[in-house]
Amino acid sequence: MRILDLFRMSSSNLLRRKLRTFLTVLGVVIGTASIVVMISLGLGLRKSTLDQIEQYGGLTTINVYSNDYYGSSSSDDETKRLSDEVVEEIAQIPHVELVSPKLSIYVMAKQGVYEGNFQIYGMTAEALRRMDIKIGQGELPPADGGLQLFYGNQILTNFYNAKKGEYYWETGVLPDVDLMNDPVFIIFDTDAYWQSKNNDGSGQTTLPPKKYIIPTSGLMEGSLEDYSENAYSVFADIDALKAQLKKVFKNKVIPGQPQTKSGKPYKELYYNELYIRVDNMDNVQAVQQEIKNMGYEASSNAEWMEQMQTQMGTIQMVLGGIGAVSLFVAAIGIANTMMMSIYERTKEIGVIKVLGCDMGNIRTMFLMEAGFIGLFGGIIGLILSYGISVVINVVAKDYYQGISYIPLWLVLISLVFAVFVGMAAGFFPALRAMKLSPLAAIRNE
Repeated sequence: MRILDLFRMSSSNLLRRKLRTFLTVLGVVIGTASIVVMISLGLGLRKSTLDQIEQYGGLTTINVYSNDYYGSSSSDDETKRLSDEVVEEIAQIPHVELVSPKLSIYVMAKQGVYEGNFQIYGMTAEALRRMDIKIGQGELPPADGGLQLFYGNQILTNFYNAKKGEYYWETGVLPDVDLMNDPVFIIFDTDAYWQSKNNDGSGQTTLPPKKYIIPTSGLMEGSLEDYSENAYSVFADIDALKAQLKKVFKNKVIPGQPQTKSGKPYKELYYNELYIRVDNMDNVQAVQQEIKNMGYEASSNAEWMEQMQTQMGTIQMVLGGIGAVSLFVAAIGIANTMMMSIYERTKEIGVIKVLGCDMGNIRTMFLMEAGFIGLFGGIIGLILSYGISVVINVVAKDYYQGISYIPLWLVLISLVFAVFVGMAAGFFPALRAMKLSPLAAIRNE
């Protein structure tokens, strides 16, 4: 018997009992939709978590600190500071794509009646580019254009009205500060500034420190509601920042820098931390451990990524198991439908056998019927799953972004699985049809 004949007979047999076929397909629809939606919730939660991690520093980045950063070094240990030599040494570690020193300084900014306090982070131009910072206006600080500042999208909330003492978090009104078009005065020596403000009348007065007009290179894209790791950061080219600090604090100790026993500054500037990018997430922990073996502190998101992935996998298995129960019930419905079909078509099966039809054709016909039920139920179930997913994402958009996520591979696997479940449920009824005695089947009423 030709495959086309089997196809025609299978489809006509399903249409013979439309209501029963519809209810059986409906069971597969509910089962497929349940398992796809449940798995999509687990996948969406995992994707949302990974996106959040990416905003908080990425999956392939490592931050390196000196060995006394966490107070972990004892008095007998030699403090291992972060210098240019260390940068070169770490750059030679396999799988390390980029090493950038990170130098920070706490400053005060002034524009009109507004004052603000924040830290400037000096990094290499390549590192800033690789951080995938979204630019709203201007550009990232150039490597050879002198000291220029690039502000995060929420840095304006750090400014306040110095005359009225009004802060943004108290009034809810954003300060009238234009970082791009109006000059911004930066005070680097904040200690001298506060000392000049707190003269005690003893006759010894401290002159206010010099203010420097530092141009703005650009602003980060985003509103006050768009938070990211760098929303409150201010970046500069590290070489330009180093030159500026040496100029401001000439022969003085730069805040945050170590000093000799006599209280004098070192000739070399040491860095607060190092920013490292690894070529692949799978190599992050190995590189991190090698840096720790060198005597430095190192942290990355990969430290808890493995634990998080295990938890996400468990959640996906639980959610998938809940959905699989519905599909198992649908499989029982398919088996019941096929058994009822055999009882109703016993005489027909006997005639087919008497005419010399191959046993394999009879089995294939019933498996095709069961497979059709799984296929149609799977397709409709997937359509329903997409609809439910859209509704869930709309309802939960204020709390999660894309909590239900249905990738293409899940669509293909769920469709194949629905057909497989249908055919598996129809396998034993098909065997029963093959084993019917032709003469007994013909005499059956």
